Amino acid sequence: MPIVQIEMIGGRTIEQKRAMVKEVTEALVKTINCKRESVKIIIRDMEKHNIADGGVLKCDQS
Repeated sequence: MPIVQIEMIGGRTIEQKRAMVKEVTEALVKTINCKRESVKIIIRDMEKHNIADGGVLKCDQS
């Protein structure tokens, strides 16, 4: 059973997430020959104040 964890900055719509999990699932089914029902995807939306690049919070970057 493949388990995929996707971490990204929040802000995507539910429609975007639906499309993403469909495409990721299809890619796994095709490339590793697993059953669609066995694919588990965990999406973790992170707030911009919880991520930093180069010592600067994303919410402070322009």
